[in-house]
Amino acid sequence: MPPVVWPLHNRRPIIELSLLHAKGKRRRRLLADTGGGSDEAPFELLLRETDCQPYGFEVVAQVQLSGAYIGWFNVYSIKVRIPRLKFAASVPVVGVPSVLNDFDGIACFRFLNRFHYGNFGDRDRFGLTT
Repeated sequence: MPPVVWPLHNRRPIIELSLLHAKGKRRRRLLADTGGGSDEAPFELLLRETDCQPYGFEVVAQVQLSGAYIGWFNVYSIKVRIPRLKFAASVPVVGVPSVLNDFDGIACFRFLNRFHYGNFGDRDRFGLTT
């Protein structure tokens, strides 16, 4: 399957995905951050808590973070989709109070590691492929 690529946003790599059960705007633009957590982290994405709470997503655990976010946070099981990759799965998502300006959250290393990722020869883009 050919890679799905997105233009860099403010010179930073992004991915876009959809929250399957969200009301209103479902598409989210996430900073692709290979430094966010490890491949054994108990979460794959970070989203605003307000993206997680009102839709009845199930809290599956709590996790203590100590990097950019410090303290205990809820972990939700949220169905996400990247249609052009034919990817749909429930993933563990940490709800945080706020995220970087111009982004809806962070795609952490454990999520990105599901795919092959990189610029695929175009330094102005970031992409994923299976």
